Amino acid sequence: MQIEKIAQNLHRLERGVLPFLEKTTELKSLVKESGMQQVEVMRALQWLSNKKVIKLSQEEKNQIELGNNGKEYRDKGLPEKRFLIAIKDEALKVSEIIKEAELDGNEINICIGTLKSKAAIDVKKDKELSFSITDAGKNLLSKQTLEEKFLLKEFPMALSDLKPEEKFSYQSLVKRKDIILVNKVIIRTFELTDLGKKLVKVKISDDTVDKLTPKMLKTGTWQKKKFRAYDVSINVPKVYGGKRHYVNQAMDYIRKIWLELGFEEMSGNLVQTSFWDLDALFVPQDHPAREEQDTFYIKDPKFGTLPSIWKKFKEIHENGGDTGSKGWGGKYSEEIAKENLLRTHTTVLSAQTLSKLKKEDLPRKFFSVKKVFRNEAMDMKHLFELTQVEGIVVDPDANFQHLKGYLREFFTKMGYADVRIRPGHFPYTEPSAEVEVYDSSRKQWIELGGSGIFRPELTKPLLGFECPVLAWGLGMERTIAEYWNIKDIRDLYKNDLKQIREMKFYI
Repeated sequence: MQIEKIAQNLHRLERGVLPFLEKTTELKSLVKESGMQQVEVMRALQWLSNKKVIKLSQEEKNQIELGNNGKEYRDKGLPEKRFLIAIKDEALKVSEIIKEAELDGNEINICIGTLKSKAAIDVKKDKELSFSITDAGKNLLSKQTLEEKFLLKEFPMALSDLKPEEKFSYQSLVKRKDIILVNKVIIRTFELTDLGKKLVKVKISDDTVDKLTPKMLKTGTWQKKKFRAYDVSINVPKVYGGKRHYVNQAMDYIRKIWLELGFEEMSGNLVQTSFWDLDALFVPQDHPAREEQDTFYIKDPKFGTLPSIWKKFKEIHENGGDTGSKGWGGKYSEEIAKENLLRTHTTVLSAQTLSKLKKEDLPRKFFSVKKVFRNEAMDMKHLFELTQVEGIVVDPDANFQHLKGYLREFFTKMGYADVRIRPGHFPYTEPSAEVEVYDSSRKQWIELGGSGIFRPELTKPLLGFECPVLAWGLGMERTIAEYWNIKDIRDLYKNDLKQIREMKFYI
């Protein structure tokens, strides 16, 4: 009964290969025997395997194929044989042999070396080398060489299947350019199961119909047809619908968190002047981070324009201005301030946002999730292009407790168990704090960013008045990598199609 049921369920492709399953066990032979396309045979074998009719197996093997020169030499003869044919009646010069035997310069050199090693030619040197055939050469002409016999075989063939004399020919030819190619291939084989051995004995009807057509319905011929039964339990290829890259999904999720907390999103240019990116954040002009080994400077245009408040920052950098600070000392350079660069952090957006606020606008909260650039060597923890999660809260009543509260709210929604801050140092915040989160899977604290309250050297010239500004900057890649258990952050952007298809949604 099971055999009859399986026979009724057979697809036309399965019925096409079934009569030949006893004659061969290899895919290549089955394609030849059945006269079907390889893709049709493979599909039929997979379906028969699902029905337990056959057992499929595969093995990786080194397969030999003929290269372009190998195909040419099979038809025209090996260069050394054509060389001997050209001189069999008389001695010829190199230029004459090239023309007579249709050889190029490289082939001539190979021929000379090969034939001299077999004592098949004599060489005479006058103004130009000339060659004549020896008795050993004539003997070579009288019979087919092992290499010639090898080229006439049916290709491709498995390297492991070569006989001893074939191995000798293979080793001789594989050293030469583009005659023999060796590729790793998957050899697929199959064998009938006990169920399959019974099935091939059953007579399968050829008039079975796979589908009902409009014509059958119109003419009524469907009533005389025998329809194939469908197996609804059989596995089918998985269909992958289109979806956004999982990193973009995470970025949207992060934006959603801050928007729901009442923050406004900041935006700005990738290219900024050193003034906005560094000077306005009270980073000294001789700070090591400004060097080219840390920053990407723009060659053309090299310089940008400065806002009207640049002179306030000049005074603050040199002596602290009216902020109560001593500044950094030294002479502030307008030229350095004008230099264009790829922004090194999104805090530049915070500085530009503060410069547009008025006292009556407060309190306000802003965030950004944007690309920044660092001139660093890539490794498992560093990228030269990365995404920073930036946030500021401009509020006369803001304090450090609020800062920690915002960070805890954000990282809790990102899936982390707890957040803590510990003392740190950044040029533009005081007090400053490193941000650490607790990774439950590894049972340890990990550092993911920096935070603090902007210094008055930054806020007073930008706002025009003193006001607490909570600030934080977090590395997005390191933050989200833990969720997918990615240890090398380069893997976030490798665009592995399998990885993208199978990656779960964020939260």
